[in-house]
Parts: sequence; structure tokens; C-alpha cells
Amino acid sequence: MSNPHKLTASHAEEASLSLTQLLNPEVLADPYPFYHRLRTQDPVHWDPFLHAWLITRYDDVVKVLRDCSSDRALGPEELNTLGLQDLKPVGQVMMKQMIFLDAPAHTRLRALASQAFTPRRIKVLRAHIQQIADRLLDDVQGRSHFDVISDLAGPLPAIVSAEFLGLPTDDHRQLKAWSEDFGEVLGNFQHNPDRIPSVLRSVEAMTEYFKAAIFDQHRSPREGLINSFMSAECDGDRFTDEEIVANCIITMVGAQETTTNLIGSGALILAKHPDARNALMNDPTLMPSAVEELLRFESPSHHTARIARADFQLGDKLVRKGTALIAVMAAANRDPERFPEPDKFDIRRKENRHVAFGWGAHFCFGAPLARMEGAIAFETLLRRVPGWHIAPGPLTWRTNLGLRGLESLPMLLNESAAASSERH
Repeated sequence: MSNPHKLTASHAEEASLSLTQLLNPEVLADPYPFYHRLRTQDPVHWDPFLHAWLITRYDDVVKVLRDCSSDRALGPEELNTLGLQDLKPVGQVMMKQMIFLDAPAHTRLRALASQAFTPRRIKVLRAHIQQIADRLLDDVQGRSHFDVISDLAGPLPAIVSAEFLGLPTDDHRQLKAWSEDFGEVLGNFQHNPDRIPSVLRSVEAMTEYFKAAIFDQHRSPREGLINSFMSAECDGDRFTDEEIVANCIITMVGAQETTTNLIGSGALILAKHPDARNALMNDPTLMPSAVEELLRFESPSHHTARIARADFQLGDKLVRKGTALIAVMAAANRDPERFPEPDKFDIRRKENRHVAFGWGAHFCFGAPLARMEGAIAFETLLRRVPGWHIAPGPLTWRTNLGLRGLESLPMLLNESAAASSERH
């Protein structure tokens, strides 16, 4: 058996397989060779820098997501141990969010939330999401260039999530900024200590904002997730105001950040694969399959953490009870044992059961909405601006270890503009 606390290789060798490699801009720009090396050399790898097992094979990732504990929110004691006492307000919010809870608390919250997040309600949104996408692309008509992130991938899910929650859509820019800050907590705030003050301010501001929204709902109810949370009842049980605030925050952040990443990365991939883009233009029925392949090929969320409920064997390693594990979904989604030719982008791929939205009890219940928004965004891009090309220059990826997406994605809108830019 392997002792996870005893280094069996040099410090440099251990560092080369640490997930902290993603802090290297070159690795962040293309993490898949690193994931391949990790999955090939040591698929159940003890990362001494993160004090966690890194899990990269598909079957192992599914097992961890299915069987291990999600109760990993940072409570006061854990924050004190890590020297992050200032983040206690953040920890207090996270401890009430369903993604950080196990049954029965998770089951209770999920059952209440599911009443508000029904497939029927999401389906009703389709026409309105289409209107928003068209309106956003109306603003780029007649221009030679646009930015996929700032002009479409950012505002579309921000506006949709505001409306879905029952909030004023005029607030979508502020909601997006808060969402990005909270993404630091979910992805890598411990590696960006300079960001802690702004994250704290955003969490405190969001908490007050949603408290005020609940108060307004009591005075003047309006349709939306907040109202549904307030009225949802399961076996006589209801959400507390604190639970509504916490779960509105995580629902909003999840709905915005993953969808922004899906649309941005998807537009980039389609621009790099003109045959796939042309196939989608000629046969729109391929879109559902294409969205699944985009989610697999460039997952919006690259990893998530779990805690071992008991000692168990994983591969050739013994994982001890209470030990942290990091399930690297992006590595699992490129596992050749599960996906033939995993580094090939194939919009006609069969048997594409990826883990981009997780697995089991904590499978993302907002996945149908994200898929719908992604499909509408790509369909609208293909219809309204079919000749988009990547503008010359380097791409900048968000410095986030968990939520993978582009900071910006400048595009040229026609072939002549692309040719002119390349000449200069």
C-alpha cells in the first residue's frame, strides 16, 4: 500500500504531477497533455501541495463522485487551520449550499429546489432565451469584429439567470461580477490570497442583495426561483431565509459561470473545426450531439473535491477515511479507456456519457438549462454571424484551477476581415 504522506520521488517530480501546474500559464492554456501524463503515470496520485488525491481515470472519477462525501464546505475550524479566518462569512454561506452537503440535508434541499427547477419551466424559457440571444447579436451587426465573451457568452446567462431567479435584468452586470468573484471560491481562492478582500465584499454584498430580494418578494411576489424557493414545501418542510440566500447564490453562480465557459469555449472549438461548423449549419439536428461533445471536449468545470467516507481501495492506493480527493472530470472526459480517440472533436460521437456535469446525487440540476442556452447560442451564432474567425493574437484563459473559460474571445465576422487582419 502507498503511504500518501511519504514522498517517494523528488520534490521536482512531485511538483510536475501536482494540480498546481495549472498555475503555469502554458499549462493552463492547454492542460490536456498534463492530464494525460497524470492519468498515465499515476492515475490515483497524492498531491502533497494540495493535500489531496488526484483522480483522473473515468471509472475512478465516477466512483468518487458517486460514493464519496460532498460535505467539504470550510467551517470555522478548517478556516482557522488554513489561516483563512477572514473567509468565515464565505464559509457560513457555503455550509448551507446543497452542493456542499450530503443526505439527508442535501436530499431535503434538492427536493425543495427541484420543485422550482422543473423541466417544464425550463422549456418555457426557450423562446425567451432565443429573443435575448438575438437581441445581443443585433448589437454586433454591421461590425467587423466582436468579442464572444463580452457580447454573448457573458451577458446571455447573466440575463437569463436574473430572469429565472425573478430579479431585475438591469442588475445582470452586477450579478455577473459577483458570480465571477464567487467563482474564485469554487475554483482556486486559496491560490489567490490577494483576491480574498474582493471575494469577501462580493459575498457580503450578494447576501444583502438576496435578503432584500426576499423582503421584496414578501411585499410584491413575482415569478421566479426566489419566489419558488420561498413557497416550496416538501413533507411540511420549507427553506429558511438563510438557505434561500445561500442556494440562490450557488444556483446563480453555477448557471452563469459554467454556461459562459461552455459558450465561449464552444465558439472557439467550432472556429477551429470548420468542418464541424459547416455540418451544423447544414444539419441543425446535430446540435444536441455537438453540445455534448463540446461539454466533453472542453468541460466548463474541470474538477471538484470530495471526502472519503471510509477507508477504501482505489487502483493500487489505499485512501483513508476523511482524506480529500479531487475528481478531475476534464481528465476523465479524455480517458481513452472510455472514449475512443478522446482528443478528437467529433460532433457525431456515440455513447458520449461524459462527467462534465458531475454524477449521481450531486449531478448538476441546472444542466438542462445550460445545454439549452449553449445550443441556442451556437445556433444563433451560426445563423446571424456564420463567418466568424478567431482574431489574431494570444488567447487569455481565466486563472481559475476549477472553472475553465476564456477571459475574452475576439472574433472577426467575415473572411475578408480575417484575411485583411492576417496581412497586417
